Amino acid sequence: MRKIRKKEFPNFSHRYKYFMRIIFIVAICLNFCFGFAQTGKLPEGFIYVKERIPDVVLEMRYAEKNNFIGKPIAGYNKPVAILSKPAAEALYLVQQELKNEGFCLKIFDAYRPQQAVNEFMTWARDPGDTLMKQDFYPDVDKRNLFNYGYISTRSGHSRGSTIDLTLIDANTGNEIDMGGSYDFFGELSHHNSKDVTAEQKQNRDLLKNTMAKHGFHPYMQEWWHYTFLPEPYPETYFNFPVE
Repeated sequence: MRKIRKKEFPNFSHRYKYFMRIIFIVAICLNFCFGFAQTGKLPEGFIYVKERIPDVVLEMRYAEKNNFIGKPIAGYNKPVAILSKPAAEALYLVQQELKNEGFCLKIFDAYRPQQAVNEFMTWARDPGDTLMKQDFYPDVDKRNLFNYGYISTRSGHSRGSTIDLTLIDANTGNEIDMGGSYDFFGELSHHNSKDVTAEQKQNRDLLKNTMAKHGFHPYMQEWWHYTFLPEPYPETYFNFPVE
């Protein structure tokens, strides 16, 4: 057997390490590609809203800290909006009609996994966690959030056809004045609130009437909350992550 000379060994070692490095890089790339494909795949019947409405604006509050809990919520891994395909198609028609009036839609929340709802429930039962009280529920005792319908054990969002949204100026991108902020727990958020001006009420009605025209039913306690009817999954509460 031919002996490997000492001066040849470094060359062999160098080639071996180079070969292993190439294998490692290829493995990383394959893992990334397949992992992305698995992560980006939605259940049958759902779609990313941006795929159908590229010019819609997203401000996905539960994927960030600006919400009534004050931190990103479980299940919101990326700031993307997901809806059932029929709801997304109807929302496309809403967007097209509003653009003719100089407005566009901004989405705050769409499909919501059940794990996020579970976190809301856990938070609501903790009286000591009032970090965001001043901004979102200054006049409501946290213990009453269930009774008033602001927090529930199940959410229509988890069925995939409910959406929270507002109007923005199509030219400036500024939000239209609705007389109250998103996710504010109080009577100011009700559609029939007496505490909004005539102009603010008109803005709310523009959103409500346009949404209703294309099959979205309003939730009377929250001016931003709409559900597409008939829902394709009226009895199913999904739990796949938003990513």
